[in-house]
Amino acid sequence: MRLLVSGITYILLMLGFCQNPKPTAQHASHFEHLSEFEKSIIVKKGTEAPFSGEYDKHDEDGLYHCKACMSPLFRSTDKFNSNCGWPSFDDEIEGAVKRQSDYSAGMVRTEIICSNCGGHLGHVFEGELFTDKNLRHCVNSISLEFKPSIFD
Repeated sequence: MRLLVSGITYILLMLGFCQNPKPTAQHASHFEHLSEFEKSIIVKKGTEAPFSGEYDKHDEDGLYHCKACMSPLFRSTDKFNSNCGWPSFDDEIEGAVKRQSDYSAGMVRTEIICSNCGGHLGHVFEGELFTDKNLRHCVNSISLEFKPSIFD
């Protein structure tokens, strides 16, 4: 039984490690304008250093868009300060973000990607009780482009 569980665990881990982090041909044009550092996060699924991003403490009214394809992802009204070092949102714009299993870094997490272009945004965590929605979308600032609200 232990061998069966180990075998299944190995297969699941390998499926996660074998995912291709490169953009598909369908979406490759979304990434051409990005700098090498931006590509290292958005395309190669990296993580920027905590507390280093432009939007960690940002609090203007507006929308946060995908840096690669400019699709709207998050509203400023859903942003909160989690003190984790990355922008945190307790909700997303409906249909804008996809979730997928991430088996990297020796753990199982839920990765969030842009629904339009597949660019890596960060991870989502449940059960931390930061807000009533009990969700924390932990997003790399470099994956975002902020557009202020025009209705002030």
